[in-house]
This record gives sequence, structure tokens and C-alpha cells, in this order.
Amino acid sequence: MKIRKVTKAVFPVAGLGTRFLPATKSIPKEIMTLVDRPLIQYAIDEARAAGIKEFIFVTSRGKSALEDYFDQSPELETALRRAGKDQLLESLRETNMDSGAIAYVRQNRPLGLGHAVWCAKRLIGNEPFAVLLPDDVIAAEKPCLQQMVEAYERTGGNMVAAMEVPAEKTASYGVLDVAEDLGSIVQVKGMVEKPKAGEAPSNLAVIGRYILSPRVLSNLNKLKSGTGGEIQLTDAIAEEAKEPGRVFGFRFRGHRYDCGSKAGFLQATVAFGLARPDLHDEFAAYLTELMAMQKAAQ
Repeated sequence: MKIRKVTKAVFPVAGLGTRFLPATKSIPKEIMTLVDRPLIQYAIDEARAAGIKEFIFVTSRGKSALEDYFDQSPELETALRRAGKDQLLESLRETNMDSGAIAYVRQNRPLGLGHAVWCAKRLIGNEPFAVLLPDDVIAAEKPCLQQMVEAYERTGGNMVAAMEVPAEKTASYGVLDVAEDLGSIVQVKGMVEKPKAGEAPSNLAVIGRYILSPRVLSNLNKLKSGTGGEIQLTDAIAEEAKEPGRVFGFRFRGHRYDCGSKAGFLQATVAFGLARPDLHDEFAAYLTELMAMQKAAQ
């Protein structure tokens, strides 16, 4: 059977970002900058590298800054061109999206990730699609979604990014019930959303990257609210896992940062700052000095 290419991606960005208040009172969380690029830009760049051509944003009220960010800014571009700041001009152009490449749909009620994906069903149609959660920023030599697309071309079905987590942290994730462990790819027979302590079927947690078949949308149509009173995407994927060979977990190569938490965002800022050649020396020297001062004060 020929496996259809994945060219559409859904970005659920309707959340209120309450963990970053008061900043997110006026700024969408996805626009918050990691070094000098907003979180959403990292997700878009990853999707582009994986061959995504159509970008579907599931938004809510107060997210207009997201739309503006990916639009052209003629006045700013003209000012940079006149000032001869060609490098800045090129980096600005990388944020522009072609007309029609991005579509926006509204999630008018906060009913969970599954509901957010369901809101995009008319734009997805009967095609496989990716889902990227911008909160999960993954530093990798080869972008995570690109790794997944290459693996998906061998397996078909549905695929979720997975990483091993300590047993005491499984209650914070969707967790895979593994039928067969094949190394980087695992065959999945079930998924549990935020299992209670001691009840997780494995320590393989689902991370915010998915490649899904349109059947998942049909499953979402039938679902009632699950964990936390929300419509869980995990539950819809778990329905597919009841049939062997329909759901796979993928152990990606890279480091994931949870930028939905303040600590994770700060960790990512340090890591990405140190990874920049133009910032590394000065930033590393500052961190070394700061740690020495803290040690001396103890």
C-alpha cells in the first residue's frame, strides 16, 4: 500500500498560557522569545524541514499577534534595506509565509487538545497530518518531525514522538502501552493519559509531535470528555491502537525542553544561548562567574 505524504500540520495555539501570567495577559505564549525567535518560529521551521506545505493554526481570542508575526512588514523591511542591515533583513524574511500557506480556525471553548485538533478537520480533509505543540521545543541535529516523517514512510499508520521519563513523572504525560519494542520504533497497543502513580504501562511518554491518520478525526467525533474534563487526543489515538500495526511510538534523537513551564523555558534559554556562536563566549563567561559568586556566598 502506498503511504501518502504528510504535507499538512496543525498547531494548537488556543491556550491562555496562564503559567506565564502576567506576560501572557497581552502576549500570546507562542510569541514569547527563546533567545531571539518566538516559540512558534521553532515549530514552523521544524515543520518546513519535514516537508510541510500547509500550516493550520487553531487559535482563540487575543491571538492576533500570531497572525501579524507571519505577515510581511514592508516599513521595517524598507528601513533595514536603507540601513544596509542585510543580515537582519534576511532573518526577517524567514518569518514571512506565502499567501494561503497559513490557515486559522478558532477553538471557541477550551475543551482540550483533542478538541483543538478536531476543530481543524475540514482543512485536514482525508489526508494524514502532523500536529506540533510549540511548547515542546526539541533541539536535534535532524529536526524531530523530519525524523518521524522518515520513519512514518516505512510504517504508515499513526506515529507519536516518545521519550523515556522517570516513573514518578509518568502521571504528567500520555504514556504508551508497548506491544513490541523495535528500538527507535515501538509498536503500540494502547495509550493512557496521565496514569495514576504506579499504574503507567511503561515509562515511554508521548511528546508534542504526532503524525496522524484522518481516522483519528473520526474517533474524536465520537469521544466524550476524558481526563480533566477535556477531549483527549490520546484517547482518540488509543482507539486506533486496538488494531495491531496502526500506532507506533518513535524514540526521537534530540533533547526536548518543556517551554510550557517557567523552569523548562529558562533551561531552553540557557541551552540555546550557549549553542549560538555569536553568544557563547560572553554568555558562558557570565554563567561561570554567576555560579562562582553563588558558591562563594554559600
